[in-house]
Amino acid sequence: MVVVPRIYHMRRLILAMLAMLATALPSFARDASLLLYNGPDRAQKILAAAKEEGSLTLYTSLEVKNLQYLIPPFEKKYGIKVNVWRAGTSMVLQRTMTEAAAGRYVVDVIHFGAPQLEALAREKILQPVQSPVFSELMAAAVPAHHEWAGTILQLYVQAYNTKLVKKADLPKTYEDLLDPKWQGKLGIEAKSESWYATLLQAMGEEKGKKLFQDIVKRNGMSVRYGYSLLDNLVIAGEVPLALTVYQHMPQAAKEKGAPIDWFALKPTIARFNGIGIARHAPHPNAALLFYDYMLSATGAQKAFAAMGYVPANTKLPSNIGTTLDIKLVDPVEELDHVEKWNKSFDEVFGNGGG
Repeated sequence: MVVVPRIYHMRRLILAMLAMLATALPSFARDASLLLYNGPDRAQKILAAAKEEGSLTLYTSLEVKNLQYLIPPFEKKYGIKVNVWRAGTSMVLQRTMTEAAAGRYVVDVIHFGAPQLEALAREKILQPVQSPVFSELMAAAVPAHHEWAGTILQLYVQAYNTKLVKKADLPKTYEDLLDPKWQGKLGIEAKSESWYATLLQAMGEEKGKKLFQDIVKRNGMSVRYGYSLLDNLVIAGEVPLALTVYQHMPQAAKEKGAPIDWFALKPTIARFNGIGIARHAPHPNAALLFYDYMLSATGAQKAFAAMGYVPANTKLPSNIGTTLDIKLVDPVEELDHVEKWNKSFDEVFGNGGG
């Protein structure tokens, strides 16, 4: 079995920088008049101010291949340059916090996972926004503080190789994974604590933990780092059945003819990826224009839907139907208890059953 060690822990990163942030961040923000403005000429004011600024800087964990469908249309429509720095979630978090602690204000907009955005909000690195687009979003996509908003819903689903696993043989419940027929066939992504924590809260923590301990003990578990990697390993047949991949990945591969499909055990766990504007954004108005674009049904939300994601904007049809029993990851709960769930996940899956 393959074991991949955890490289970064969000809580440790935050604690390591907390003292610096407490003294480094000024108590004031840049002029946020338009970020909270709701007048009838809001769109015109934002566009004019954004054009004066001319550019913005985006930090994101979105895949490079997907950015091509999001950034060029914005630049073409508004004539505003988007400078992108792209990396994995932990690296985006680390860079954003390090620069804030040093008083180096480069980034305007950050787009990645909701738990990480919530961490930035707590450390006063983001600022509140009021947007008319909020009324179009899923209710849970906008936290009360308005310092970030969900753009897409990431569904954790199960994926299988259609040449190696028959649809009729798929498990109907997580308990079915105890069947010896799954020995040596199961895999999981190594950073799936959000899925694990939310699932165990729904199952009952002790009951859920014991179930997965028994599954790993009986049938083993291939632990892999990266959802795209795990998706590709299912296609290759190296991992016949994966417990945690993002729904849009096997769906896109299936549509291209790959031997992969997905299904969803109940409850289906999902979390938001979202967007926030930096408290000291050098280009706050261009950032706000991009922020609205990313949430708009006629902007990036349409592009997200075309790429197979579940858009947060309810004006667009969902591509997953309405029958799934979805439990949302609570970013506050995850942030408050991240060390607990990391430890528990490692205890269950850390050695892959070896």
